[in-house]
Amino acid sequence: MSCIVRRNINGRIYLYESTSYRDKLGNPQNKQVCIGKIDPDSGEPIYNGTYIQRMLQEGKIVQQQFSVQDIKRSAIKEMGAFYLFKCIAEETGLLTILKRSLPACWAEVFNLACYLVASGEPLMYCEDWISKTEVLPCTSMSPPRLSELLKEISVGQRTDFFEQWGAFRSEQEYLALDITSISSYSELITDVEWGYNRDKEKLPQINLCLLLGEQSGLPVFQSVYSGSLKDVSTLKTTLQLSTGIVFPQMTLVMDKGFCSTKNINAMLNDPAGIRFLIAMSFTLSFTQKQVDSERKDIDCLDNAIVIGDDVLRGVTKERVWNIKHKLFTHVYYNAAAALTARDKLYAHVVRLKERAYLNPETAADDTEIKKYLIVRKSDIRATGYTINTRDDVVEQALRHNGWLVITSNHIADAKEAISIYRAKDVVEKGFWRMKNALDLYRIRVHSDNSVQNKVFVGFIALLLMCRIHKVMLMHELYKSMSLHNLINSLAALRVQYINGTRIIFPVTKTQHEIFKAFGFSDPV
Repeated sequence: MSCIVRRNINGRIYLYESTSYRDKLGNPQNKQVCIGKIDPDSGEPIYNGTYIQRMLQEGKIVQQQFSVQDIKRSAIKEMGAFYLFKCIAEETGLLTILKRSLPACWAEVFNLACYLVASGEPLMYCEDWISKTEVLPCTSMSPPRLSELLKEISVGQRTDFFEQWGAFRSEQEYLALDITSISSYSELITDVEWGYNRDKEKLPQINLCLLLGEQSGLPVFQSVYSGSLKDVSTLKTTLQLSTGIVFPQMTLVMDKGFCSTKNINAMLNDPAGIRFLIAMSFTLSFTQKQVDSERKDIDCLDNAIVIGDDVLRGVTKERVWNIKHKLFTHVYYNAAAALTARDKLYAHVVRLKERAYLNPETAADDTEIKKYLIVRKSDIRATGYTINTRDDVVEQALRHNGWLVITSNHIADAKEAISIYRAKDVVEKGFWRMKNALDLYRIRVHSDNSVQNKVFVGFIALLLMCRIHKVMLMHELYKSMSLHNLINSLAALRVQYINGTRIIFPVTKTQHEIFKAFGFSDPV
């Protein structure tokens, strides 16, 4: 049995929790523990943080009073956004796997990833953000410490993380595969080589390959390659790295950048039995033949497929590929897209014609005009020139507009195949977020391992962002706020530390609705 007693020590009144008990011999004993003091101005009790936390754990409410000096010495920190990130990491299993694979620095890596999501600012400002945010306990996050951190994570630790993450996210879902380029000005990174990146900039760059689950929307695996390698040349390496690390059986969903006879043969002959769905390039004669075989008969009601607001025509046939294999070949025709493309090209050629008539002397040397028009000198015409359209060139340019060919070694339904392929935009959106919102558009580190580790931290941040994005879509939060607004709304939720006591500010209606959408309770 316990009670609170007061003791006057040197003119100050202290509060003690007095507990009576009997020792082993049955003799009565008394134990007293200091739990606070009496404020000399107000006469109200001021309990210490340890006592308050213990009472809260026991479900008891303690009315606390603080002195002016305590309040002046208190600290206020933002906590709402980080609370969301931490809940997501616990829900998805990310935090557990980080602890296992990076035992020495998992908290620093997670805090850094959260900073990238919350601010998108350069890493050099991370320490300022941490100083005003309630985060996981960690060492200094000053620029020198960040440089050390980006060097000390080993290849083995990263591989261990991807192995555990892939095993944990073991649900069988389609994996979307794509590659993007990230530019860097460093001359000390082996993989940085000059080339035109996918944003049409001539800068030294690296290539980043990413696998994402189409159902979960979560990134599963990534790898960095030389900036001079083409998309198709990285496919085999990616498959070798991901097989056994990600899923025993995976279905890769790829765009035309990966389409080559060599790549398709490699997947068909893979001993692990890789399943794939790939958009076919019109540079292949196989693709052109499929369109030509369906051109006359595809546009009929029986072939109509409705996907969202689009009405397509779709036909599926099993076709022979390189004698040994057969592929399900899905041929699609979008009449509206074809008409739009035709009108756009016609308008372009008409404008070229008008420009040529205005100045026929220079038109003959204009590359774009020469592509679609024939400009000749003529003694008959008043202008001294004749201008005719290259109808065959225009028709050839429109030949494959509105058409799409997708092949797969296991998906036999045309509507299912196009739905899966269109869902691949989760990869493009993921890259966009990583390069723009996560400050990875320009790599600002100067060694191979540092590049790999910064991109690895970006992967953790992207995982959090993908989860947030999916929930916002599911609960239609984008109708009332942007991702930036959501994070700012949560960041406004603060916590105050007074004399060792942690006090959370009241949760607003908007903050409560956000936590509710994610299935998390309000922080306490």
